[in-house]
Amino acid sequence: MDRRGFLGGLAVGALAGPALAVATPRRWDIIVDRRGGAGTVGTLGEALRRAEAAGGRPVSILLRAGLWREKQTITVPNLTLAGAGPETVIAFDAHAGGSGPEGRPWGTSGSATLAIAAPGVTLRDLTIRNDFDYIGTRRDAAGNGAQAVALRIDATADRTQVRNCRIEGYQDTLYIQSRAHLAHCRVAGGVDFIFGGGAAWIERCSIVTRHVPGAVESGFIAAPSTPADQTHGLVFADCRLEHEPGVPERSAWLGRPWRAGGNMALTGHAVFLRCWMDAHIQHAGWTSMGYKAPDGSRTMLTPQEARLFEFASRGPGAGPAGPTRRMLTVDEARSLTRASVLGDWAGGGQRPS
Repeated sequence: MDRRGFLGGLAVGALAGPALAVATPRRWDIIVDRRGGAGTVGTLGEALRRAEAAGGRPVSILLRAGLWREKQTITVPNLTLAGAGPETVIAFDAHAGGSGPEGRPWGTSGSATLAIAAPGVTLRDLTIRNDFDYIGTRRDAAGNGAQAVALRIDATADRTQVRNCRIEGYQDTLYIQSRAHLAHCRVAGGVDFIFGGGAAWIERCSIVTRHVPGAVESGFIAAPSTPADQTHGLVFADCRLEHEPGVPERSAWLGRPWRAGGNMALTGHAVFLRCWMDAHIQHAGWTSMGYKAPDGSRTMLTPQEARLFEFASRGPGAGPAGPTRRMLTVDEARSLTRASVLGDWAGGGQRPS
């Protein structure tokens, strides 16, 4: 069935319902608009429920501008979710130490405002935010459990594309566990705020360290947990490492390797490739991260044991090479491309707009 035939089928069949009885514009299968109107639904959750009936066929959802306080998981393959720009905001305030509807703690993974659990999903022109009060919790010494994910890309979410989006949180903002391509995005956070074991090509994005009043150190950008038998992890290409006002100079690390659960098969891989770095970046670049070894002892995974590199960094935060700040050779950097990181998919084979 061609695209036009599928759209017609949506109106009367697969996504049948009063709200879709009147055809929506060809570009969008479902429009989410709380003001109502012909061919619209009132929540993102309702749009995703209707999309589930499409049987894996491509479905496009337009989310109108506004604040949408919803916590959702996308389980529909080949779905496009688009907004009207930064003013389309999906926000929620779950955190690892908080409890869900059934009274069980969310945990880090469960705290995500938006999760992707299906392949071939595209997000664009949105703000995805976890607005848990991290600063207030830290100020009041309210304990652990401050991990609060904005966007989670699951291991089942192969070939995720994220374009022209803002992804905002403080600790554990963006969790990537499969192949993902991010372009022209703004990712903001503080502690391990881009993390996971997925292979991701993150290009031409603003990576923003957030200000936390009273903090001497401003956290860690990347926390890769890449399996040792996986060649690539988190690769930042032609990005800008920036910061909010008030972040001290030399206070933020490029990252640290995360051996999740003490899994000895994880040796994180991350690279900053031709990135501009502001003066908040530590001279040493990378640092160690603790984990519980199989014998129960507390051990540190060092940058030297992991696979953490740079090439052609520039700006005030570009430091000299050293034991914890290793540089790729020209040939090594030349071999590191979107295609080599993402494999046969290569980000859908499209140039970023």
